[in-house]
Amino acid sequence: MPLLRGPFVRCWFSATLLMLWLVFAGFTCTGSEHVATATLPAAFSDLLPHFLVEPEDEYIVKNKPVTLTCRSTPATQIYFKCNGEWVHQDDHMIDRTVDPASALPVMQVTIEITRQQVEKIFGLDEYWCQCVAWSTTGTQKSQKAYIRIAYLRKNFEEEPQGKEVALDQEVLLRCHPPEGVPQAEVEWQRNEDVVNPASDPNFFITADHNLVIKKARLADTGNYTCVAKNIVARRKSTSATVLVYVDGGWSEWSKWSACGADCSMWRSRECTQPSPGTGGKDCQGLDLQSLNCTSEQCPQTVSGAEDVALYVGMVAVALCLTLLLIVVVLVYRRKKEGLDADVADSSILTTGFQPMGIKPSKPENSHLLTIQPDLTTTTTSYQGTLRSRHDATGKFSMTNGPLLDPLPNGSHTLHNGKLNSDPAEFVSRLSTQSYFKTLPRDVANTSYGTFNFLGGRLTIPNTGISLLIPPEAIPRGKIYEIYLTVQRKEDLRLPLAGCQTLLSPVVSCGPPGVVLSRPVILSMDHCFDACLDNWAVRLKKQNYEGAWEDVLLMGEELVSEPYYCQLEAETCRLFSEQLGTLALVGESLHMGAAKRLRLVLFSDAYCSTLEYNIRVYCMDDTQDVFKEVMQMERQLGGRLIDEPHILLFKDSYHNLRLSIHDMPQAHWRSKLLAGYQEIPFYHIWNGSQRYLHCTFTLERLSLSTCELTCQLCVWQVEGEGQSFSLDFNIAKDTRAVDSEFLLMDNNATALAGPSAFQIPYLIRQKICSSLDAPCPNGADWRMLAQRLKLERHMSFFASKASPTSVILDLWEAQHFHSGNINQLATVMADIGKQEAMIFLVSDGEC
Repeated sequence: MPLLRGPFVRCWFSATLLMLWLVFAGFTCTGSEHVATATLPAAFSDLLPHFLVEPEDEYIVKNKPVTLTCRSTPATQIYFKCNGEWVHQDDHMIDRTVDPASALPVMQVTIEITRQQVEKIFGLDEYWCQCVAWSTTGTQKSQKAYIRIAYLRKNFEEEPQGKEVALDQEVLLRCHPPEGVPQAEVEWQRNEDVVNPASDPNFFITADHNLVIKKARLADTGNYTCVAKNIVARRKSTSATVLVYVDGGWSEWSKWSACGADCSMWRSRECTQPSPGTGGKDCQGLDLQSLNCTSEQCPQTVSGAEDVALYVGMVAVALCLTLLLIVVVLVYRRKKEGLDADVADSSILTTGFQPMGIKPSKPENSHLLTIQPDLTTTTTSYQGTLRSRHDATGKFSMTNGPLLDPLPNGSHTLHNGKLNSDPAEFVSRLSTQSYFKTLPRDVANTSYGTFNFLGGRLTIPNTGISLLIPPEAIPRGKIYEIYLTVQRKEDLRLPLAGCQTLLSPVVSCGPPGVVLSRPVILSMDHCFDACLDNWAVRLKKQNYEGAWEDVLLMGEELVSEPYYCQLEAETCRLFSEQLGTLALVGESLHMGAAKRLRLVLFSDAYCSTLEYNIRVYCMDDTQDVFKEVMQMERQLGGRLIDEPHILLFKDSYHNLRLSIHDMPQAHWRSKLLAGYQEIPFYHIWNGSQRYLHCTFTLERLSLSTCELTCQLCVWQVEGEGQSFSLDFNIAKDTRAVDSEFLLMDNNATALAGPSAFQIPYLIRQKICSSLDAPCPNGADWRMLAQRLKLERHMSFFASKASPTSVILDLWEAQHFHSGNINQLATVMADIGKQEAMIFLVSDGEC
């Protein structure tokens, strides 16, 4: 057989291979409607095929398949190949036409790709397809088309954080959208309105999706939300509240006034350039200044006969008043001498105690009214009687000056301070010292006072935070100026790791390093379920270097340590022999551990547009956070529209969801695109975001619509939930809820000496001397602890020199606002101590 050479051999070989492949793949050459084979006219037999349409990249959304299309001319066959494998003939849909311009035959083939095909081979990896076209001259391959499964994760990798910024300051809000395919587009919203840098050049969105406010304006105050969206879904971040405040500036000094009759002149300035606003600081410095005139400027007056008569009359009145005062003092001292001889008699022992209406049944018990007190244990001289806290005339507020002046003989005289009581001056002076430079200059959340061995109490109103300084806690002969302040969490970050969460305010009391003879008691709210089986709760203290260290594991306290804790349902009473910056940090032991969240609803006090906003705050259930939110909303012009609800938020890793229902559809509609809003679990559990909230934007269909009824639900996924039934008029604010919730605590921020305690000092000494000594039948301090339900702390009380005194300290800390002294008297009577009868004396018997 002759050897075959040249083009004939190559053509015969290619045709043979094609026929073999067609037989193998199941194709026929008999003209079925699915056959991708055609015969070209002889005039076009030498043309290579070229593509009119090539397959494009596609995304599979949910379970919807995608269609790939390929069109070529002239072509005898077109087949798809996906990930290196030929697509079966039956999966091709073929359409043949003729190009009217060139008269060339056109062949179009389409196939469908499903989600299952993509996941079966490569899961979420790259899946590609391309088509191959044949003609009698040769083949051509199209471009590859990649098919991807589209998705958008729920949680943002980084969400914007709320900030308080000064006017004209630059603001940067960060946002890293959730992972997605295709990559999510990002837009920003302020109060649900889209931020458009094209229309407002004060805004700028960076390439990595962060929002920059070039110069903060008052109008820029609001809730900012980062919105990420692609073809699958639309996600919204947690709203970040930006509060733009204005610090006050002083105007120019006015001109000096004319020289007055007192030979002085004045000038003034006002805090109006600008006026402080939105929580900004007031102006610092003087607003009024005086200056002595020179002798030439002083007005010259000539005294006439009328002036002489006036001066004579004034001197006569002054002499009469002086004589009258001398007489009053002599009478008072004579009466006081008689009173000191029998200090236990009458009003001394009963002052400030509410009688129970129980009188001694036998006259022989009257000797109890004249018990002589033991005055050998004190060298203190009191000017006046000892009064309880309930006697308003006995109270006084602390001032910046010393309240107890040392006397030459070592005793002290108690009197009211009268000098400058400006707390801003104290905080400013304290912050200049090296250790206190990190203290916030937040006058509204700081109290201070001057104390000696008589003790006292500091309170930050409406925060649940107080410091009790018991009698004898400060050594005799010492006078301390003590402060108490609550830190804002953004000012003082605690290093939290893993499942740790902040459970209390961060409280500073000081100055650190002062010597205390007995422990003081710091009271502060906490926000967990108070079940130590669910938690490992640690007390953390900031050392001098600024680092945080564990000083106490709650439930495993040692009586030899300087800290001890009494845990109550919502409050922690901390016995501390050292002052400093303290906070409670908890770590859940299992998923049953729960934090208490306080859910609070606010809305706009006035609404002149169709849109109406309802803000739902999800905050730690502590009074200090609630106070801050109330003050912030008051500055923003908000109003409280319902009483707060409490929600137990468990360590289950499930998010918090919020939704609104049952609105009258004929009058209102919600602008929320999804069925609910969601706050990520870690944003709540961490506890570092104080103003965490969601905003529901509603739209009324007419400006005349003012009545709003709806149901607002807040719940943890697979957990507990709360609902608010709202029914109110948005045009009328008839509720006085603000004052009801915020102004409950009107007590003085600082009290010193007897006015700070409910139990008078001498009666306290009698109780201690009676109960400290062990009694065979148990009628001593141990029974007092049992009757007051404090038996868990027996070992701690027993380790102190005076167990009774420590028990009474704790009772004072627990019952400062609502204490019933007669209840304590009843306990003493049950124990069987005669000293209890002192409490039961009525005013008529004294």
